[in-house]
Amino acid sequence: MSHYRRILLAVDLSDECRHVALRARKLAAASNAELDVVHVIEPLALAYGGDMPMDLCSVQDQIEEQARTQLAAFAAEFEVPADRRHLVFGRPETEIHRLAETANMDLIVVGSHGRHGLALLLGSTANGVLHGACCDVLAVRVGPGARDA
Repeated sequence: MSHYRRILLAVDLSDECRHVALRARKLAAASNAELDVVHVIEPLALAYGGDMPMDLCSVQDQIEEQARTQLAAFAAEFEVPADRRHLVFGRPETEIHRLAETANMDLIVVGSHGRHGLALLLGSTANGVLHGACCDVLAVRVGPGARDA
């Protein structure tokens, strides 16, 4: 029997995150745990720095609306209720850590491509979530070589 009561599934809403969601849902069911899902939108100002030649507010609004729609469909597919769906803005690692801590999560589930060498040194979202998390982190392998859930 697992000690997990609250599980946070962090997704980028790509096709690969369905594999991660299947694992998280199975773990939640086996543990009788609540499953939350979070998608973090990195503001364009953070992604491109402060020197942007144009006003990107309308683009950011479109990104938010599209993410909101995709998150709702994704969460519904995996039976995550509306009150446990989170769309937040900021640096993914920071916001995932913040939500996990404030919501008293016991486990964070993220996808990982299992990068090696230079890509590993430069870091990834999964690596960033792993370091500094207030709870356990499960990195589910995605991409080439990943096993079916």
